[in-house]
Order: sequence, then C-alpha cells, then structure tokens
Amino acid sequence: MSAAARPQATWRTLRLPAFRALWTSGALYFVGNAMQTMAAAWLMVEVTGSSFLAALVQTAVFLPMFLLSLPAGVLADIADRRRLIVASLVVQAAAGALLAALLFAGVAGPAWLLVLVFVGGCCTAMLSPAWNSAVADAVPRDELPDAITAISIAYNAARAVGPALAGALAALAGSAWNFVVAVVAALVMAQAIRRWPPKPHPPSRLPAERLWGGMLAGLRFARHSPLVLAQLVRTVAYGAAGSALWALLPVIGQRQLGLGAAGVGLLVGCMGGGAVAAGFVIGRLRAVAGLERLIAGSCVVFAAAMLVAAHSTQKAAIYPALAAGGAAWMVAMSTFNTATQTSVPPWVRARMLAMHMLCALGSFAIGSAFWGALSDIATLAFALTSAALCMAGGLLLIKPFPLRMGQAHEVTLATRWDDFVIASEPDPEAGPVAVEIGYRIRDGESEAFLDALSRLRGPRRRDGATFWRIYRDLADPSRYVERFIVTSWADYLHQRARATLADQALEAAVRSFLRPGEAVSMQHFVAER
Repeated sequence: MSAAARPQATWRTLRLPAFRALWTSGALYFVGNAMQTMAAAWLMVEVTGSSFLAALVQTAVFLPMFLLSLPAGVLADIADRRRLIVASLVVQAAAGALLAALLFAGVAGPAWLLVLVFVGGCCTAMLSPAWNSAVADAVPRDELPDAITAISIAYNAARAVGPALAGALAALAGSAWNFVVAVVAALVMAQAIRRWPPKPHPPSRLPAERLWGGMLAGLRFARHSPLVLAQLVRTVAYGAAGSALWALLPVIGQRQLGLGAAGVGLLVGCMGGGAVAAGFVIGRLRAVAGLERLIAGSCVVFAAAMLVAAHSTQKAAIYPALAAGGAAWMVAMSTFNTATQTSVPPWVRARMLAMHMLCALGSFAIGSAFWGALSDIATLAFALTSAALCMAGGLLLIKPFPLRMGQAHEVTLATRWDDFVIASEPDPEAGPVAVEIGYRIRDGESEAFLDALSRLRGPRRRDGATFWRIYRDLADPSRYVERFIVTSWADYLHQRARATLADQALEAAVRSFLRPGEAVSMQHFVAER
C-alpha cells in the first residue's frame, strides 16, 4: 500500500521537528485568522445589515493574495524567508491590536474594519509563499502530499473550530476579544519561526534576480508549463464558483435560518468539519479514483450543497449539505495544491505556490464580492443557484486542461552537459541575448527531427526565452538552427541553470538525429546599440 493510501502516513510527517513546529504554529495561526474573519463579517452584518459589505470582508481578507502573492513569491525565492515571515507577522499583530483597541473604545466603524482586516490580509499574503515553501523543505519529496494534507486538515479544522469559537467568544465577552486572540496567534507563530527558521537558500554564483524580473520569470513559467497552467486554470474555476457559499454563509444564517453569531459560526463549522473529515481519507480517494474523477465528484457535490443552501430553510437539510460541501472543497483544493507543489523545481517553488494562492484566493476574493453584490441585486437563492451552475460548468475544463502530478525527473535540476565559448563575459544586464544552436541531421529524418525539436519550445520559453523558432539552412538542407532570445545575459545564465532531467532527455532525443561524427554548434549574440 502506498504512503498516500495509509491513514497514518499523514501524521507520520509530524515526527520531523521542523515540520511539527510549522504545523503546530500554523494551526494556531489559522484558528486566530478564522476567528478574526468571522468576527469581522458578523460585526459588518450587525452594524450595516448589508450582505454586500459582509461579503466584502472576505474580499478584504483574500484580495491581497491577488495583489501581493507573486511579489511575495519572488521575495521568498530570493530573500531571507525567516525575516520575511517574522516581519509580516509583527505588522499583522500590530494591525490586529489597533483594531481590537478601537472596538473596545467603540469607535471602529465599517471603514476601520475593512481597512485593518485588509492590512492583515496583506501580511498573510506576504508570508504565505515563504511559509508554504518552508513546509516543502521540511519533509522528503515522497512525503510532501502527506504534509500538504496535514496542513490542509489544520487549516480546515481552523475553519470549523475558529468560527464556532468566535461566535461563542462574541456572545460571552464581545467580538473585540476575537481580534486579541488573532494577535496572540500571530506572535506565537513569529516566535516559532524564529526558533525553527526555514532552510537558507543555497549559495549561487549566478547574478541575483530582481523583483520585477523574478515576477516575469514566474509568470512565464506558469504560462509555458502545461502541468502548472492546467492546475491554475482549474483552481480559478473552482474557487470563483465555490466562493459564493463561503461568502454568503452569514447571510444564509441570518436571513434564511434566523441565526445569531453563534449559529452562523456553526454553519461555517459544518463546512470546516466536513473538510477535516475528508482530509483523513483523501489519500485513499486519490489512489482509488484518480485526480480527474476526484475533482469531478467534488464539483458535483459542492454544486449540490449550494443548491440545498439556496432553496431550503430546514437546518436538518442545510447542515449535512454544508458538511458535504466542505469535504468537497477540501478534496479539490488540497489536490490542486499538491499537484502544483509536485510539478515545479526548487528555484520557482515559492513563486508557483504564490501563483496557486493568487488563483485560489484571488478568484475567491473577487467571487465573494460578485456573489454578494448579486445577492443584494437579485436574491440569495438566485446567487447560489447561479454559482452552482458555474461550478458544474467547470467539468468542461477536464479535456482542455487535464490534471496530473509532476514526476521527480520533471522537477530535478540537471547538470549541463554542454559548455559554450565566448571571447569575454558580457555585463549581466547586457541584452537582449540571441542564442543559435545548429544541428546537422541524417538524411530523410527531418520530420521526426522537427517533432523532437519542437518539444523544446516549452522548456526554453518556460525557463526564460521570450522568443523561440526553428530555421532551415537554405544552403544545406540537412542543417537546422534553433534560435531563441532572452532578455539579458543574466537571464540566459539562469535559463541554463534551470534545465531539468526531463529537459535533458528531450535534448538527448534531439541529438540522436545528428549525423555520425557531427556535434551541436552553439553561438551567442548580444544586442548592440
């Protein structure tokens, strides 16, 4: 039986001290954030009575992921992750403390709520890629799916426990105390990161990446990696449609079921509880059903949960439907996350985690605002029914954007087998740089050769090329030239260092067409004024 199929495999990862520290402090941090978000949403409904403003709290929490995830991912790939995480947590704690003080003083209106919750969301966005990549570093590769499942269980348990605790604490002592708990949780996580810091990045002789160039490199990788692109597109579709149910839970509780703060917390707790339960069987489900059937089933179940919430006023029907929806959400989002993390090499891992968060939480934030506005303009039932139809429509993406997990040879960096000769080293910022690679092949094999060479287009573009093309020599029909352009000499050096074992196998297949005794020729050109 595989590790993924063994229920105990998920918790076996906690034997590792670094991962155990990340998991424990992260679980507390998730609970604090969930309590703060629930308290803010309920206060907004209580003060304004607007479902749009209540849903906008979710947007304030998650929109920073859309705005800051990619820059944060670049910083996590090139900067000191410990300092980045700790600084973000300290600022978040300060913002939470200010909001709690304003609430105790009775002067925190809707604007203060949204602004300071947004600041906290920005801090979460800045630390998340660094924290998630630290999780990947803390466990062996073959245990990474189990580690991600353990983190997902902690996150969704926080969604179940946090809102319920928030409702109970608000009823007993007042909503402001939820923000105090969030501040304490952020400080505890900061101390844990100081005690068990992420591994430092390995030293490199290559020129350091700049923020803007690193962002472009991340976007280019996502665009030209079929594996990652499929995962991101499917994440956007699922997150945008599913955000309706999460964002409108306070409205469902207050208007449809007549519940107070504790009751609304129980609704969120039902979804979180279902997600936690799914975490214990997700490994077996993946092994038995495969990725596509698992995601398709999650779409159907979540759509059904939204339809029940839209058209039923019976708690006995809504509670189990929400639990099933939470389980489907956990299965789908954990699978997307695992597929992304196993499909990228170390140099771009934090950026691709940032892209995943950007797609998941950015679509969630924008979707929350959209479905909240639609609920105000039309009705709650119309908004949830429309979202269910959109969720079901996501099944149409299976064929154009198929899912699979990356293999080890696709993410393991290779040692270059060729070298290049230049008269003098250009300035790292010199460019653009054109690279021409010449091949003289055996007669009668041009079609097969071109098919093999065409497969290099994706890796070249993915790792840095802004242009790629094949040319045939008119003076010698057996000679072909592969030509690509990168922005600068530094970018070209980075591109060479990013080749994987899978890329090297593609290059070996291309070289197999060379004439006996022939070698590949390589020339480099740098643009002049």
